[in-house]
Amino acid sequence: MAETETLAIRLPKELSQRLTRVAKRTGRTKTYYAREAIIRHLEDLEDYYDAIQVLERNEPSIGNDDMRQIIDEMDD
Repeated sequence: MAETETLAIRLPKELSQRLTRVAKRTGRTKTYYAREAIIRHLEDLEDYYDAIQVLERNEPSIGNDDMRQIIDEMDD
């Protein structure tokens, strides 16, 4: 098994209750769903901040119309 670390978090009561209901309904643990939510959100955050870094470089970019033309030419 992969090496793991423990993370303790405080949740608002309502959110914790919702998590408990989903876990009971599906037979999975609250930890499973918390981990899945973190993984999915973290991937979105990483993508967002990667995109911000690219934009901050002010490098030339290709517009949608030009990119569509390039893709169309590749399909020919």
